[in-house]
Amino acid sequence: MSPRRIDSEDPDRLYTVTGGRTAAGREFDLVALVVSEHEPEPGMQSEHAKILRLCQTPVSVVELSADLRLPVTAVMILLGDLLDAGHIVIRHPLKTDPTSHKPTPELLKEVLRGLQHL
Repeated sequence: MSPRRIDSEDPDRLYTVTGGRTAAGREFDLVALVVSEHEPEPGMQSEHAKILRLCQTPVSVVELSADLRLPVTAVMILLGDLLDAGHIVIRHPLKTDPTSHKPTPELLKEVLRGLQHL
């Protein structure tokens, strides 16, 4: 099995990108949408600027990780920086009560009958 790209990633680069931090100050849902509130500023870290350009339309955290070719943890650290600076907004997915959308036993029986007739 060939090594994954991340396994061969230069650890010095990741250390530099995250400023030596190994954990995000907060956790973001992987499907949370990130939206830029500002344009990149001169002198801004290149990864921060790229995130702001990519997030002109809503982009999920996991998509940013793929686009930047960085581990999700590193992206969360960068997003925390941008959020603290007021450069982005995070739109978290709605949390719903899982019991509120349970199908009724009658509906399940009808589905089962329909499948048996196929």
